[in-house]
Amino acid sequence: MEARTQWVNTSDQQRLYVKAWGDERSPALVLVHGYPDNQEVWEPAIQLLMKDFYIVTYDVRGAGQSTIPKRVKDFRLEQLSQDLDSVTQAVLGGRPFHLAAHDWGSIQSWESVTEPKFRGRILSYTTISGPCLDHAAYWMRQQFQHEKTKFFKQLSKSWYIAAFQLPFLAPAAWNFFSPERWNAVVAKLERQTGLPQNANIVKDGKYGVGLYRANFIPRLLKPRERFAVCPVQAVVLKYDNFVSPALIDEVPKWAEDFTRAELEANHWAVLSAPEKIAGCIAEFAQKQPSLEI
Repeated sequence: MEARTQWVNTSDQQRLYVKAWGDERSPALVLVHGYPDNQEVWEPAIQLLMKDFYIVTYDVRGAGQSTIPKRVKDFRLEQLSQDLDSVTQAVLGGRPFHLAAHDWGSIQSWESVTEPKFRGRILSYTTISGPCLDHAAYWMRQQFQHEKTKFFKQLSKSWYIAAFQLPFLAPAAWNFFSPERWNAVVAKLERQTGLPQNANIVKDGKYGVGLYRANFIPRLLKPRERFAVCPVQAVVLKYDNFVSPALIDEVPKWAEDFTRAELEANHWAVLSAPEKIAGCIAEFAQKQPSLEI
């Protein structure tokens, strides 16, 4: 089944490219991609999920076919949360929806999952390889005080975050990649060949750096207490090269209804193990009481 496409205007006049998949009468599921990906990264899992869900995906601002903000501050978490609101209002109207996200899509979705206005609208949240930055800041402070080994282990995984703060060098570095070269990097990490390529990788990598520059330092210096407004499932990828599974230990403090699922997979499991990812998302969503209207 082909996706239905549309453009959605955001509150600050960016344009987001949106796709909808499956039967509109099915429970709604929104999938948010990470960095340096676009919504196409979800397509292997979508083929497995759309028999049970009406699926909505979109290119995050600066990625895929969506427009590119000119200012770094236009990538801030608060605006990204408003983007989710704009997309879901345009496509779903007042219908509540399940939410699942990977990597930076997960980081930014935490902003909505902990926002009171989404209570009753987000039915469940499956987070994959993307902690809430506020929660991560509290966790890092605690580990630095009491378990420095865990602190430095995560720091070693996150070396690229510091590099992404460089205003010119970080974006320019993506000019040296091609779809084939980036695909080889992902294939090596996942230990699997034949994975789908991102034909837009140079632009997705170059402009998505703004996500890091707009949010990491403010949130790590001044974390906020953010409590989930819906049931949360954390899918822990045991061999993740970028996110330590130990970061998930912080989540139960902030999510009253919390489930942990572990997979023997690496960071891009959405590409290398879509059947496992789809299974985790579907099983968790289908356990939740339906508020469909």
